[in-house]
Amino acid sequence: AVLVGPPAADAVPVAEAGVPAWTLRVDVPRAGTASAGLDTGAPPVRRVRGAAGELTDHDSLVLFTAGTTDQAKMVPLTHANVAASVRDICATYELGPGDATVAVMPFFHGHGLFAGLLATLASGGCVLLPERGGFSAPTFWDDVRAVSASWFTAAPTVHEILLERSATEYPGPSLAPLKFVRSCSAPLNTATQRALERTLGAPLLSAYGMTESTHQATSEPLPQQGFLKHGSVGRSTGVDLRVFDTNGRPCPVGTQGEVWVHGPTVARGYLGDPAETARGFRDGWFRTGDLGSLDEDGYLFLTGHIKNLISRGGTVISPEHVEDILAGCPGVTEAAVFALPDEGNGPRMGAVVVVSDGESTGPEILQYCRNRLPASEVPDRLDVVGSLPHTAKGGLDRPAVESLYGR
Repeated sequence: AVLVGPPAADAVPVAEAGVPAWTLRVDVPRAGTASAGLDTGAPPVRRVRGAAGELTDHDSLVLFTAGTTDQAKMVPLTHANVAASVRDICATYELGPGDATVAVMPFFHGHGLFAGLLATLASGGCVLLPERGGFSAPTFWDDVRAVSASWFTAAPTVHEILLERSATEYPGPSLAPLKFVRSCSAPLNTATQRALERTLGAPLLSAYGMTESTHQATSEPLPQQGFLKHGSVGRSTGVDLRVFDTNGRPCPVGTQGEVWVHGPTVARGYLGDPAETARGFRDGWFRTGDLGSLDEDGYLFLTGHIKNLISRGGTVISPEHVEDILAGCPGVTEAAVFALPDEGNGPRMGAVVVVSDGESTGPEILQYCRNRLPASEVPDRLDVVGSLPHTAKGGLDRPAVESLYGR
């Protein structure tokens, strides 16, 4: 089956062209009951497989990338990729038959599929699918208690919602005891991480991954396995992890470069896109496009993404770094930073923030930035908005942000 949202609909014929399939038709009327029909009486449609870079008999499924920085791409993942990913996740969090979780993230992205669903089932655990079909803050803790969930995984936006509503909805650690909580799909603000840990009485572990690595590549370890280094995304959970400079040389400890990954979970390329495959994959390595550094213990600290960098007055700025500073301002729950059009006076930079009711104003937030950032990294314009757009995976939708506010 190919399940996609409207933005990815044009890519479906490319995916269909490489796999044998039966035709499934789903009818979801505005009123009444949905229906589905599968013509199993006829043999599957056998499509001719192409050359290298096309689907093979070893492929398990095709997932779309998140599309947070550019157009979503299709990634064919093999059975071996999936098995290795699930094995690594189970080992990282010591999952077993006594564990249960609530499905928070959608199953059409790796976060919900591999970490939330398959790893739990593969370890003999239990997954509760919310009655509403997805995350619902008002019923979340009831769902946790219904299956005695020992952990859950979610994007930072979900953690922020749970923290904001915890005073009135969280039943307390005695009624909803958790071994740990996991965060992935987008950077997690350290202040939110520490606050939710205090509230839940459980470690909140930051993980890092992408579709091309069959989801997880790194994670903060459980307390019994190693040190928690908040601000990092932990250490490798099964891949060979390197940081390279622009000349392809390994960076020294603590030096920023591009993060590359290699190993049994790494895909071979993009479906139907040889140009992007050549740019992103090299000799079994995947160039993530993310910027970061490794410390002496092998913990990865991410600092941004190459495609998001903003050039301003001879200085290259990571919007993620500025966003992290903004998110530390009292009352700011989320921030986005982007380039503004040059109106003749040089490159400019804008920011939009979401704040709690009655908290900091725009001028106060800008002053907060001036006290903590070089002048070149302080936004020229800052607007307070009610919410920011996100991808289905839970990450900040940067193209949508720039379209809405970058003018």
